[in-house]
Amino acid sequence: MRNRMTNLWNRNSLVAGLLLLITLVAYIPAIQGGFVWDDDSYVTENQDLRSLQGLKNIWVDPNSTPQYYPLVFSTFWLEYTLWGLNPIGYHVVNVLLHALSALLLYRLLLYLHVPGAWLAAAVFALHPVHVESVAWVTERKNVLSGFFYFASTFCLFRFFGFTGEKEKKSNLRWYVAGLLLFLCALFSKTVTSTLPAAMFLVLWWKKGGITRRELLALTPFFVLGLAMGLATAWLEKHHVGAVGSEWELSFVERFLIAGRALWFYLGKLVWPWELIFNYPRWQVDASVWWQYIYPAGVLFVVFILWLFRKRFGHGPLVGVLFFCGTLFPALGFFDVYPFRYSFVADHFQYLASVGLIVLLVGAITKAISGLNKRITSSFGFIVLLLLGWQTWHQGYVYRDIETLWSDTIEKNPLSWMAHNNLGIALAGQGRFDEAIDHYNEVLRIKPDHDKAQYNLGNAYTGQGKFEEAIKHYLEALRLKPDNAELHNNLGIAYAGQGKFEEAIKHYSEALRLKPDHYKAHNNLGNGFASLGKLEEAMNHYKEALRLRPDYAEAHSNLGNVLASQGKFDQAIDHYSAAVRSEPDYVEAHYNLANVLARQGRFEEAIDHYKETLRLEPDLAEAHNNLGNLLEAQGKFGEAAEHYAQVLRLKPDQAEAHNNLANALASQGKFDEAIAHYTEALRLKPYNAEAHNNLANVLASQGKFKEAIGHYREALRLKPDYVAARKNLELVLQLQSTMP
Repeated sequence: MRNRMTNLWNRNSLVAGLLLLITLVAYIPAIQGGFVWDDDSYVTENQDLRSLQGLKNIWVDPNSTPQYYPLVFSTFWLEYTLWGLNPIGYHVVNVLLHALSALLLYRLLLYLHVPGAWLAAAVFALHPVHVESVAWVTERKNVLSGFFYFASTFCLFRFFGFTGEKEKKSNLRWYVAGLLLFLCALFSKTVTSTLPAAMFLVLWWKKGGITRRELLALTPFFVLGLAMGLATAWLEKHHVGAVGSEWELSFVERFLIAGRALWFYLGKLVWPWELIFNYPRWQVDASVWWQYIYPAGVLFVVFILWLFRKRFGHGPLVGVLFFCGTLFPALGFFDVYPFRYSFVADHFQYLASVGLIVLLVGAITKAISGLNKRITSSFGFIVLLLLGWQTWHQGYVYRDIETLWSDTIEKNPLSWMAHNNLGIALAGQGRFDEAIDHYNEVLRIKPDHDKAQYNLGNAYTGQGKFEEAIKHYLEALRLKPDNAELHNNLGIAYAGQGKFEEAIKHYSEALRLKPDHYKAHNNLGNGFASLGKLEEAMNHYKEALRLRPDYAEAHSNLGNVLASQGKFDQAIDHYSAAVRSEPDYVEAHYNLANVLARQGRFEEAIDHYKETLRLEPDLAEAHNNLGNLLEAQGKFGEAAEHYAQVLRLKPDQAEAHNNLANALASQGKFDEAIAHYTEALRLKPYNAEAHNNLANVLASQGKFKEAIGHYREALRLKPDYVAARKNLELVLQLQSTMP
């Protein structure tokens, strides 16, 4: 008996290890991917991941995150704490959760004595239709809720006696664990609210019916699922924004969408090629007869399976009903935001696919069970190889956001969403002309797209073409008047034209619409500062920082105002806060260095000038100022290098020629110094200091006559130039002693 148990344990461990291994291998390209669409609002720009207060917000404030799935955002919070914004960590967690779900599914299918249990679990693990759920970090919702869904089911199987063990009173612990895990699933994604209905189907399938005890046990699951489902439906409308013409559908139209969607998902399971991140959105027309074929076909299949349930068994009907029921929340009867783009998406059928995968694999396994074992094994191997290869290939689509949208456009050229989002990605790289082409394509496909107008305005602002930007912002406002972000960016465009009063008007309107818009407060501060209204400017900078204490730009801008008022210590505090919040903030480093230099804190100033130049090597002013400090410390060689960099960037800057000449003269390189003084005077003949410095070098070489001429020119330009007068008197004395 012990040997049998050991062999069984070793076999199960080997099978589980193999399942985990093939999943990890198939998803290697996805693991190497980056962040894509929506990952910014969920992870990379989600401020709630940065603090304990943010973790509290995730749970108690449904409006603090894009969707109220607090367990998902809690995992992101933990991961941000562990590895920041390194995408590999987030991808590995997604893949591991998916693999663990496959392992749990395998165990559940063994309990149900389903033929081909391991193959079905492996197909679930490797099926390409799940790549969207696994490779897209935002869809942690699916893989996390899926893991808890299967774990809860495992506990319920133990409670309901599917494991073959005799029921004990201690089984209550399995029930409690199942209920808690179900809550975790709901807090990850409420599509898992269908679990009690699925459990009902399994009990009917395996036991021929459901007892009063079993019904009572499932009742809390139904209540919790219904409550969370209704809450999510409400949030989709009032928080996410699933309202508008795209969702104004009659019941008949929704019925037609549901029928067609079910056949679509079946098709992708059977033939998982040409997978698209954004599928075309169907034109639903209740007056077109053939559109009724889809729902009629579904009802016909269910009717046939019910009619012949004694011949085929309950299994096929359960598989189909599980598929349809689990998909029900995403079939169009409830308004969800993605329906704006398409009625279908691969990630919608993550859990639902289990029903048909198990049904098809089980049926095929049973049909070929009488064949040679090598043939059946080879068949399974080929199926998994093909699925794994396609999953591997599909994983590359999620390499980065540009690849994702380019692939979408290639397969669905009329995807205005893909064109718009690719435009945003290109604009973020400074490729504004390409971005503008995609935004214009959006407007060709969907002329009333306010966000494309808005993004066109952003692109033209990025190019400094404020007139064109304003035209598109105003058109976007015509389409969507109450958009705070639009007013804010329109204000930026007006400010770019120097129309600060007009800019202030739009920043103020943005704040009326969205009082906690910290960027609008910062921009309004800029507007007042440009008009010299420094107190008003500081008030808005401070309000921006109250709303977002780590807002680097507001710290830097407030530092500028304080520095202009001579409040250097306070300015230094805010510049320092800016570079702490945003270590690569060039302007803050540069301004901090300037103020530190004015305070005589030269070593600190030098450090920040060097950091400025590390981030922006071609900033001439930083090279010049750093050269001045180094020269003051007697580091003439280093100073000369920085002055030379200034002249590389700005060859006609007289001050840099003069400074470089000073540094060269201090090293005894008089001929080179004379050449740069001469060039400085050619560019700026009325520079008294350059005349004096050149005269000093000439005098040191005994060229008194030329030196006297430059001293006198310096005094002509600046009669009270004491140093030039003393130098002239000294040279005249020396000249008079010469034979």
